[in-house]
Amino acid sequence: MTDSIRTDFISHTFKGQTVPTLQDIDVTIKAGEQVALIGRSGCGKSTLLHMLAGLLMPSEGCVRIHGRQVTRPSAKWNMMFQKPSLYPWMTVADNVGLGLAFAGRKEPERVAKLLGMIGLSDKADANPQSLSGGQQQRVALARSLATSPETLLLDEPFSALDAFTRSALQDEVSRIARQEGLSMVMVTHDIEEAVAMADRVLIMAATPGRIVGELRVELPFPRIRATPEFSRQRELLMTRFEQLVGGDTEPEAKPAPEAEQSKDREAA
Repeated sequence: MTDSIRTDFISHTFKGQTVPTLQDIDVTIKAGEQVALIGRSGCGKSTLLHMLAGLLMPSEGCVRIHGRQVTRPSAKWNMMFQKPSLYPWMTVADNVGLGLAFAGRKEPERVAKLLGMIGLSDKADANPQSLSGGQQQRVALARSLATSPETLLLDEPFSALDAFTRSALQDEVSRIARQEGLSMVMVTHDIEEAVAMADRVLIMAATPGRIVGELRVELPFPRIRATPEFSRQRELLMTRFEQLVGGDTEPEAKPAPEAEQSKDREAA
C-alpha cells in the first residue's frame, strides 16, 4: 500500500510554553490503515490530530496526506469530534448533506445512501434533537463521509455514549472505514476501543509529547470482545503502555463481563 499520511518530524510549542507540546513526531500511515493514538491526558494526542486535520499548523515540520502538504482543513480529511454538533433547525438529511451544500453540490442520492448505511433512512426528515446520542453520532459520521474523504479523523467521538452504544458504533465506524477504503486515525483513552478498532496503536508519552512505541493488533475483523484472543491483545497493549510510559489510571482498561459484551454486539 502507498503512504496515506506522513508527518515529517513535527514539533510544536504554544506561545508562552518552555517545553514543546509535541516533539519530532515522525509517523507514516498506509492507505486504508486504521491507527489509534493512546496516551495520558495532556500528551498532545488531540493537538497532533488537529494538525492532521489542518486545524493547527506545527511550529516545525509538516503533515502530508497522499503527498499533499496539509495547510488548511479539507473535505478530503474530515474529523469527528466528541460532540456531533448537529444543527437543530435542519433535518437529519440536511445535516448529512451539509458538506455537500458548502461545496455547491446537491446529491440527494448520496445522502440517502449514507442514511441507509448508518441505518437511519427512516429518520431523514426528523429533527436531530429527537434522536438518541448514538443516532446523533451516526448522523455526524454520515456527514463526515458525505464528501467522500480519503481520511477519517476521530477525536474520542464515542466517549460520552453508554457502553452498549459505544461498542456498537466502534464496530460500525471500523466496518464502514474498511468498506469505503478510508485511512483512519483516532484518539482514545480506552485500551479496549484501541484494540477493537485499530490495525496499529501508537503510544504517546508527555512533556514533550512524542511517540515512544507501537503495537500491531493481530486480530481479524470483525473483532469479538468476548474472546481469549481479544483479552490477550488488550492485556498486551496495557502492559506495553505501562512499560513505556509508566503505570497510571490512563488509558482505561475496561474488561467487560461476557454477557455485557454480547449485548454490545447486538446494540444498534
